[in-house]
Amino acid sequence: MSMATRTDTQSPALHVADSHDLIRVHGARVNNLKDVSIEIPKRRLTVFTGVSGSGKSSLVFGTIAAESQRLINETYSAFVQGFMSTLARPEVDVLEGLTTAIIVDQQRMGADARSTVGTATDANAMLRILFSRLGQPHIGSPQAFSFNVASISGAGAVTLERAGRTVKERRNFSITGGMCPRCEGRGTVSDIDLTQLYDDSKSIAEGAFTIPGWKSDSFWTVRVYAESGLLDPNKPICKYTKREMQDFLYREPTKVKVEGVNLTYEGLIPKIQKSFLSKDKEALQPHIRAFVERAVTFTTCPECDGTRLSEAARSSRIGGINIADACAMQISDLAEWVRGIDEPSVAPLLTTLQQTLDSFVEIGLGYLSLDRPSGTLSGGEAQRVKMIRHLGSSLTDTTYVFDEPTTGLHPHDIQRMNNLLLRLRDKGNTVLVVEHKPETIAIADHVIDLGPGAGTAGGTVCFEGNLEGLRASGTITGRHFDDRAALKETVRKPTGTLDIRGATAHNLRDVDADIPLGVLVVVTGVAGSGKSSLVHGSLPQQSGAAAAGVVSIGQGAIRGSRRSNPATYTGLLDPIRKAFAKANGVKPALFSANSEGACPNCNGAGVIYTDLAMMAGVATTCEECEGKRFQASVLEYHLGGRDISEVLAMSVTEAEEFFGSGEARTPAAHAILDRLADVGLGYLSLGQPLTTLSGGERQRLKLATHMAEKGGVYVLDEPTAGLHLADVEQLLGLLDRLVDSGKSVIVVEHHQAVMAHADWIIDLGPGAGHNGGRIVFEGTPADLVAARSTLTGEHLAAYVGT
Repeated sequence: MSMATRTDTQSPALHVADSHDLIRVHGARVNNLKDVSIEIPKRRLTVFTGVSGSGKSSLVFGTIAAESQRLINETYSAFVQGFMSTLARPEVDVLEGLTTAIIVDQQRMGADARSTVGTATDANAMLRILFSRLGQPHIGSPQAFSFNVASISGAGAVTLERAGRTVKERRNFSITGGMCPRCEGRGTVSDIDLTQLYDDSKSIAEGAFTIPGWKSDSFWTVRVYAESGLLDPNKPICKYTKREMQDFLYREPTKVKVEGVNLTYEGLIPKIQKSFLSKDKEALQPHIRAFVERAVTFTTCPECDGTRLSEAARSSRIGGINIADACAMQISDLAEWVRGIDEPSVAPLLTTLQQTLDSFVEIGLGYLSLDRPSGTLSGGEAQRVKMIRHLGSSLTDTTYVFDEPTTGLHPHDIQRMNNLLLRLRDKGNTVLVVEHKPETIAIADHVIDLGPGAGTAGGTVCFEGNLEGLRASGTITGRHFDDRAALKETVRKPTGTLDIRGATAHNLRDVDADIPLGVLVVVTGVAGSGKSSLVHGSLPQQSGAAAAGVVSIGQGAIRGSRRSNPATYTGLLDPIRKAFAKANGVKPALFSANSEGACPNCNGAGVIYTDLAMMAGVATTCEECEGKRFQASVLEYHLGGRDISEVLAMSVTEAEEFFGSGEARTPAAHAILDRLADVGLGYLSLGQPLTTLSGGERQRLKLATHMAEKGGVYVLDEPTAGLHLADVEQLLGLLDRLVDSGKSVIVVEHHQAVMAHADWIIDLGPGAGHNGGRIVFEGTPADLVAARSTLTGEHLAAYVGT
């Protein structure tokens, strides 16, 4: 065998193709960026730091990653682009040296009721093929094991053209799916409380429906029932005949005409199931979710026992295990089971499945199971699930963009995440990470610090260089980098206890806990040890919890369109509108850009959106209202010398002063503004669209809103997510003020500064999944550090330097 000989000797001169080793950004002006110009080294790990709202995401996601994606999309045909989301070119003068960007952000995974960890990662697809090849008895193709495919059969005559003659033939077809026929692959069945849907003493015309959003003038809801001709709208529902009740509640979809418009009439029960119950409960708006919780009871499907699968799919087994058992296993156990299957005919499939499952374990998610609904994953878990498909990738010279990959990770797990980031870099990829944790900043080859402040006070590059340079730079990040919260010398004394007895939610093992009241309690432990199960799954069900008034603030992202802003989200706009209306003797609706006061040209959006099919849409400032969103006549009404658009342009700090005294004094508005300032959002403008807020800003906005709720116990799930080291100090001050005002605060948290600041720590573990679920320590932080008996104790001791 001859080898080709290389005649070219290594040239000392650098090849021109090797000179593109920088990503150059010049003049970036996305959101609050102020003409930012930087050079980012390729094939290195670059970490972007800075306080929340300083412009990190605007630079990394809104500029670099967005332009890379836009350029890739433009390589597709116009036809394909028509089906893709359109991206506008970011506001930047020059972007050079871009490579393909793979974005791994913290967006929650689709909260579809049918989506699970297995379906989201292709692990289910591989398991289905495995069972269709090796399962005994053999029941069919891979779709016979899919809970999203129903079994269907049919027969009929088909007409064919054959040799110039028309021939009729009878054909049969059947599809064998794995969907449980009772629950339709959802795992739960629902019973609907009809008294929550309507008041049967009234007629439809009298407003019998009590379903949120069902207004009497709505074509698609109330009017289709009132004017369908199938029901008497003036007859009380309780007096309907059996036939009328059947039509009202269960009738199959039927075409009807209302005022000459063709509409579909269907029974109330299927309509409610399609419009409310087909969506994941967690993804619904709060008032809709409250209605669903009132009106609907969900119970495990008695036919499939919650597995979602048909009896046939559950009957096929490999070594005594069926596909439902495999999906219910902890992934680390499932990986061991797959390793034990020795079948040469499916060897390539087993290898790929093994790699996927091992990636779960390696990334610290071995405690999950494949049947876990994807909507129940935290932001940090969802991000790591998305990372799995990239770990074994053969791609190199790619740009990976991560948004706080250590969110939701215990200090013990952060080292593992750091190793994964370094592994991606060592394969020749450019890794860009937006991060606040010192442990991850410490492994960076290059650090870019944005600031100095947040919002309009940020948007500039304060520092570029290595870690030593950052420490010596004097920037906010540099100054706080080596901050270490000291353990409290004295801790508060509890005023009582909230008892949890026999908690068994998820992986908890009959846990008993006495949570002290009137103090700051931190619940900690490695990811998957059972913290959220204890606090969110067990605490609200205890009889004492209702009496104590528990206010739970979860990790769910706040939702809002480009019309939503801090004033509308927090309810601040209501007292402001009323104050304007009272001062001017007009109705409050005039002072809403989403109602009567809206500029008729742009419908209160402030901009005109022009849709250009597959090209990026163009937003131009409305010429009539000049972006103020209101009619000119509305802007003639003043309160304290300002019109409504000027008030919405104020920052929280300015507005706090404005509504605090003088003619514009409005106590209800001032109270909400006080809470916003309390959580460190004094710089936000009241009318800034929610879509432009950073993750940390959204987290604190949600916190400020929930602080208004009446309750004696506040439960916070990782409130430091998205917060800079300097912002964490402010959060600790807020938690202290809550406790000092007589509240009890329970925090699920990994941040060592919050642990050190606690009065009482409950540590779960020792591991994740079925290796966790037990309380391994209860006591003061000082006792935890002194004992060093748990992983948390060791890391906290190292953090406080004892």
